[in-house]
Amino acid sequence: MGNYRKLWWTLIGVLGVTFCLLGWFGREVYREAPPIPDQVTSADGKVLFTEKDILDGQTAWQSVGGMQLGSIWGHGAYQAPDWSADWLHRELTTWLDLAAQDEFGQAFDQLKEDQQAMLRQRLKTEYRNNNVVNDVLVLSPRRQLAVQKTAAYYDALFGSDPSLQSTRKSYAMKEGTLPDAARRVQLTQFFFWTSWVAATERPGLDSTYTNNWPHEPLIDNKPTAENLIWSVVSVILLIAGVGFLVWAWAFLSDHDEEEPVAPARDPLSLVGLTDSQRGLGKYLFLVVALFGFQVLLGGATAHYTVEGQDFYGIPLSQWFPYTLLRTWHIQSALFWIATGFLTAGLFLAPIINGGKDPKFQKLGVDVLFWALVVVVAGSFIGNYLAIAQIMPPEWNFWLGHQGYEYVDLGRLWQIGKFAGVAFWLALMLRAIVPALRAPGDKNLLALLSASVIAIGLFYGAGFAYGERTHLSVMEYWRWWVVHLWVEGFFEVFATTALAFIFSSMGLVSKRMATVASLASASLFMLGGVPGTFHHLYFSGTTTPVMAVGATFSALEVVPLIVLGHEAWEHWRLQKRAEWMERVKWPLMCFVAVAFWNMLGAGVFGFMINPPIALYYIQGLNTTAVHAHAALFGVYGFLALGFTLLVLRYVRPNLRFDEGLMKTAFWWLNIGLVLMIATSLLPIGFLQFHASVSEGLWYARSEAFMQQEIMQTLRWVRTFGDVVFIVGALAMVWQVVKGVFGSQASVAVKR
Repeated sequence: MGNYRKLWWTLIGVLGVTFCLLGWFGREVYREAPPIPDQVTSADGKVLFTEKDILDGQTAWQSVGGMQLGSIWGHGAYQAPDWSADWLHRELTTWLDLAAQDEFGQAFDQLKEDQQAMLRQRLKTEYRNNNVVNDVLVLSPRRQLAVQKTAAYYDALFGSDPSLQSTRKSYAMKEGTLPDAARRVQLTQFFFWTSWVAATERPGLDSTYTNNWPHEPLIDNKPTAENLIWSVVSVILLIAGVGFLVWAWAFLSDHDEEEPVAPARDPLSLVGLTDSQRGLGKYLFLVVALFGFQVLLGGATAHYTVEGQDFYGIPLSQWFPYTLLRTWHIQSALFWIATGFLTAGLFLAPIINGGKDPKFQKLGVDVLFWALVVVVAGSFIGNYLAIAQIMPPEWNFWLGHQGYEYVDLGRLWQIGKFAGVAFWLALMLRAIVPALRAPGDKNLLALLSASVIAIGLFYGAGFAYGERTHLSVMEYWRWWVVHLWVEGFFEVFATTALAFIFSSMGLVSKRMATVASLASASLFMLGGVPGTFHHLYFSGTTTPVMAVGATFSALEVVPLIVLGHEAWEHWRLQKRAEWMERVKWPLMCFVAVAFWNMLGAGVFGFMINPPIALYYIQGLNTTAVHAHAALFGVYGFLALGFTLLVLRYVRPNLRFDEGLMKTAFWWLNIGLVLMIATSLLPIGFLQFHASVSEGLWYARSEAFMQQEIMQTLRWVRTFGDVVFIVGALAMVWQVVKGVFGSQASVAVKR
């Protein structure tokens, strides 16, 4: 540890405390998960359906795309309704109409105000009371009939009933989404359970299993006192954290340390290319091929929000429905971004190893590449066969579609992806371990090694749940992958890898690079690890989970305050030496990363982070604002920056085409701004107002989303999409030219 002992112990302490919190309250997720009744019966004891039927319905939901078609408990796609909120509202209004007819012989809307108030009070009493006794849920005759009528609507919607064809179009659902009638019945039973959880009070408390989410005025589902309290606490902690960070920056940072004199020649260009580095061209091509594919899919997916089942009049949903294209859109993003990071690591490995390959490194690099290709192709084919309902149901989870956003790929392909990442870890460690034994300051390399190991192992958290795992428990582990693996350890790897590269170039001192990396890792992990819980406020968890999530996730925003300085530091590096001009565009991508980290992860992230904010806007287009700005703006630009940087060194004769790169960089950034500012954000704010005033069901309803203003805003997004696509194609063409063009010949020395 040497001179960095305090920083290392700080990081170790942060990791120890935060993972204890994550594990301890994860135990609470298991213990307090909403019950799935053994049986749901009528008042006279007749069994209506069982726990097995509900879980069979969960697997049916997974097979049609799960979270890629609407959402459950707010997590998933934004076009169709949130099925939990939508079912709940439909069942409630059906119950009120039945009660009005039974007691007054009129429709509910025609009753006097005092009569309506009386029935609404009875409704609240019936629905919020917990009627589970000895694991049996008993439905009153009126509620049983309301459930049956609601189920009939969903049975028709997920089938091919012509009376609901226009609704399916509004929801971007294909005809015959779930052809099997028996499985449609089970699907409705699963939807019923997710809405029952949202309406029923947890024993001993006056809030539902989902902390009174979603907002539903008919039964007084409104924010809890704890929701408001911890929202205020999170804002206070954010302000305090920013203040302490500024003080630490002012009083603890060594502002007087002189910058090293930049070397006359690029040190990395003086190291001979190894065979494994020469073989990285195909990785770079895979990155931009998947990137281009993903961007085109994004344009088609966005257009589905306008036409629903067609693409400019072509009935595309017959072959490639919205659910499938959105699955591919997200999965291809994860694949190309991860490949960009893996490529950066494989490029650094020989440099770490003294400029030479470990034995059989080139073979390992080639094997890993083709394994990635097989996993990508296999998972995409499995997604298609599942959503087309061609694949046998019992194969779906393993080969088809898991149904969970960001981990949609079948379990077999997920295992393949984990094996590939573990193999990458082995390739990296073969180069790193000998270097760690060499004399000299190895603290930065040790931190890089730790982040590599974490990336290699923590993806395995996705195996902690199975096909029929309770939804709350599954959400806990899914966010270990989506939040902790991606937003946590990849963030540390990126920061440390950049610090290692810049220090190897002689542009920053190794000491400053090490100090900055260790301090950044502690800050990222302090908020990032227990901040995982901010995704679980309303997923069947208890108030302590909300408290921990709100408290620590507010601290995630704190280190983003200094990103303006980081952007400036990256910008000025290009002026440190003449030879830096050749890495100008990778540096520009890293500048963009700092900007979007501040805006996308910081501003837009905190916009949806406090419990009171997320209560009303979870599952709305405000979430998509954060997702696009953070996923592409931060990790996308990072992966593209790594891709361009590796390309510059493995193709030493290459000079970036200024025209192409200006188009690529600026059109990507401008397109992303237009996409957010002219469409996603305005739609999200309009939905926010609807959610607060009427309820989540209305903010996601056909009636609201098909208004003229909403349609216009979705059409307006086309402008931003086109600008973004032009920038993406320019980036793709630059990398393809670099890998395969006339300047792609590889010299022995760089």
